[in-house]
Amino acid sequence: MRIRFRSVPALLASAALAGAGMLAGPSPRATAEPCPDIEVVFARGTTERPGPGSVGNAFTEALRGQVGEKSVDLYPVNYPASHNWPTVVDGVNDASARIRQVATACPDTKVVLGGFSQGAAVAQLVTADPPTIPPNSFAFGTTTPLAPEVADQVDAVVLFGKPNDRFLFLIGQPNVPVGPAFAAKTLDLCAVNDPVCSDGLDPVAHNLYTRNGMVTDAAAFVAARV
Repeated sequence: MRIRFRSVPALLASAALAGAGMLAGPSPRATAEPCPDIEVVFARGTTERPGPGSVGNAFTEALRGQVGEKSVDLYPVNYPASHNWPTVVDGVNDASARIRQVATACPDTKVVLGGFSQGAAVAQLVTADPPTIPPNSFAFGTTTPLAPEVADQVDAVVLFGKPNDRFLFLIGQPNVPVGPAFAAKTLDLCAVNDPVCSDGLDPVAHNLYTRNGMVTDAAAFVAARV
């Protein structure tokens, strides 16, 4: 289906709301017992069907190919991923709860947090320190930060096509930075001309993360840390 864009705001909104929905992938593998060596906690993009989305699937498969015999499980963050943006809080809380669960049940498991598009915003908010969340953020007073010992179990964070200041302005949200406990282990990837995360205006670019080599780059970044 061809989409006509009448303005920059319309282009940006469509890239985030419809672009991610064009990417669909197979269902994730069920979590295995005993505890895996690595668990990927990944939030899908806007309008993708429930699951990790195609970027989450492609990244996880790329990671499996780079960590040898280590086992890698994939947990898809449970949240609407709709254009009702305040529900990103559901994703933040679900991802945080899963990381706490893994930290308690599987203390030797390496956790990788990730997300695509709206899901990248979810992942970034999981890392946020409460003092950096302003009152006009959907996450203000509605999310609980990870305790330091739990944050330490997150060995890497990968963000694909994360909404930038321009896009966040359109939905009335501030940019909440990655927390200092996570900054050194975070990789923030943006495709050239992706209108959601760059100054570009090409909506097609937002759909290229599974084909432009960035999932492989992210897998290499993570493999070196797990």
